[in-house]
Amino acid sequence: MSFSILGLSDPILTAVSDLGYTAPTNIQKQAIPVILSGRDLVAAAQTGTGKTASFVLPLLEKLNIDRKLRGKRIRALILTPTRELAVQVEASISQYSKNLELSSMAMYGGVDIDAQKQRLIWGVDIIVATPGRLLDLAHQRALHFDELETFVLDEADRMLDMGFIDDINKIIERLPAQRQNLLFSATISDDVRSLARRTIDEPVEISIAPNKATVAEIKQWLITVDKGNKSALLSHLIKEQQWQQALIFIETQHGAAKLVSQLEKRGISAESIHGGRTQANREKILSDFKSGAIKFLVATGVAARGIDIGDLTRVVNYDLPDKVDDYIHRIGRTGRAGASGEAISFVAKDNFRNLCAIESRLGHIIERKEFDGFPVKKVVPVSILNYVPKNKRSK
Repeated sequence: MSFSILGLSDPILTAVSDLGYTAPTNIQKQAIPVILSGRDLVAAAQTGTGKTASFVLPLLEKLNIDRKLRGKRIRALILTPTRELAVQVEASISQYSKNLELSSMAMYGGVDIDAQKQRLIWGVDIIVATPGRLLDLAHQRALHFDELETFVLDEADRMLDMGFIDDINKIIERLPAQRQNLLFSATISDDVRSLARRTIDEPVEISIAPNKATVAEIKQWLITVDKGNKSALLSHLIKEQQWQQALIFIETQHGAAKLVSQLEKRGISAESIHGGRTQANREKILSDFKSGAIKFLVATGVAARGIDIGDLTRVVNYDLPDKVDDYIHRIGRTGRAGASGEAISFVAKDNFRNLCAIESRLGHIIERKEFDGFPVKKVVPVSILNYVPKNKRSK
């Protein structure tokens, strides 16, 4: 199937072709016709499946048909959980709409609010915003929602995990009753489904299985390691296997700074990105990582969904996440859009329960590898694919 049969016009098809897209992904094939029809949509799709294009392309098509724009008005709102994702989505909009006369803007905190106010004076077709800054500008009457046509809630599960439910409700209360609603989420949890019920009437539902769509092309393997040997092991792998680039996930800001220092002491240049850095620093670091100027980036989980690099070949779970969904999101930074990738996890004995939960979701045991010079004192047990935590076992 080609994009041409999905109902998109030539200017959009040309932009898509120029980006090297040859055939739509599963989520694009299913979502684009639904959105063009005007129906509301709830879609479960992991990052790396072409999710952003699945709602941006039909949104551009609809907005381009009848373009009317007034001052301080917006026609479409895309709500995202993080600044990085807002920037990423808006960049995609700019690429897809290069042959159209549509305007877009990323709106987030940590930068000058007056510049954003100024940008809104003449109106903007599509706003990609984080909840806090959007509400700030709405309270200051810098923008109005009375001409909004489409509302997109992106990464809905992440939004709820980050505690944005009250802000989301405040924003929805301000939107016109007559609008198209699109909700995208990596997983449809009970909380997400409850939000969808309150927000959307009789939506079309689409689900792309995460284990098939996201991890099929990603080679996953793990190393059991004592906590005190992690940084030495990472340095060994980078040097001995001649890694050229890696995105390394860690749990804490302090841990990220410490690991960067440990790597540099071993002659490996690295940078860190986390919520404690300024927006300008985060944008500069991400740009340098994407360009290859930074080879090794240590990131806390908050950045997991804000990094989109088409040819990133490797991610490392330096700290194994507590939630299975976070593991899926992290490894989804590589192997994007059908490309191959590699995901390596460091697993200590304390991570055994999390490992079993991850493997149960994947439906297979992750390959284990050993490296000379890194013996394990606290042995990680053999995995149990159908492991059930004690608090969930039937009595």
